[in-house]
Amino acid sequence: MSRSVRTSPEGSGRGLHEAYDTALLDLDGVVYAGGNAIAHAVESLGTARDGGMRLAYVTNNALRTPDTVAAHLTELGIATDAGDVITSAQAVARLIAEQVPSGARVLVIGGEGLRVALRERGLEPVESAEDDPAAVVQGFGGPELPWGRFAEASYAIARGVPWYASNTDLTIPGARGIAPGNGAAVEVVRIATGAEPQVAGKPLPPMHRETILRTGAQRPLVVGDRLDTDIEGAFNGEVDSLLVLTGVTDGAQLLAAPPQHRPTYVDADLRGLLTAQPEVTGDADGGFRCGGWTATAGAERLELTGDGAELDGLRALCAAAWTAGGEQGCGLDSGKALARLGL
Repeated sequence: MSRSVRTSPEGSGRGLHEAYDTALLDLDGVVYAGGNAIAHAVESLGTARDGGMRLAYVTNNALRTPDTVAAHLTELGIATDAGDVITSAQAVARLIAEQVPSGARVLVIGGEGLRVALRERGLEPVESAEDDPAAVVQGFGGPELPWGRFAEASYAIARGVPWYASNTDLTIPGARGIAPGNGAAVEVVRIATGAEPQVAGKPLPPMHRETILRTGAQRPLVVGDRLDTDIEGAFNGEVDSLLVLTGVTDGAQLLAAPPQHRPTYVDADLRGLLTAQPEVTGDADGGFRCGGWTATAGAERLELTGDGAELDGLRALCAAAWTAGGEQGCGLDSGKALARLGL
């Protein structure tokens, strides 16, 4: 993928599962939500795998271990080994291990996924700032994480102990809606200490490096639902991406996206892995066309005419918005155009 400014989603003459060797799939909001499989995910992933595509699951959620995640996916009907799961806990553990002595103690503010990843790197998880830690690591600990854990982190960081975070996602999707993520918890400690953590997870390079080291992917496709983690991570890693609209990103956010948040492809759900992606044609003067739709950027708003498949209309609107927005992102009103698509 070129680092030049993307002004339109791309087309593909064949299914993406044939065009790429490995799908680097986010989990929350892509494969499942609140523990339950998202519609069409199980069948689509099975077909992609049977067609020769390797499936790797790349998650910023550091709470669960790869074994636990693999067992959950297998229970949902997606046969998965622990080696197919890459977590931000693994990425941050490698980052810490490269900067502290072997066998060093690390104060853990988070769940079992962090502890297992640290032990894999020869580090010793501890629970208190009084345990003389060489580092503090913070990851998503679930809704039951006690408030006192943030105090332990703050005490150690105030003494000069280096601070690491698995990721800084402010939100996490669940069965009941959008809940605070690890980034919200990181903000609590940042406010208390004035410090800044080293962050490993998407969209930053340590997570992409961890993923490529563990999968050996030669032509990967990042698949995600978040512009600021999944899609930006693909941009930073200079690989292609597929945004699915089953998680936190809505049409308005996609149209307003700055260059680093613009995916290569856009589709409703994981069935998009299996299909050719339609090409967007046209230009700013005559309008951008996809399927039966034509999109243009007016002085104040995006305009959409025609009819056809909703996703084709969204793709045409992306081309109009991204071209008009250039490197800044599009600020034109998209409400009426998206309402025509039911988005």
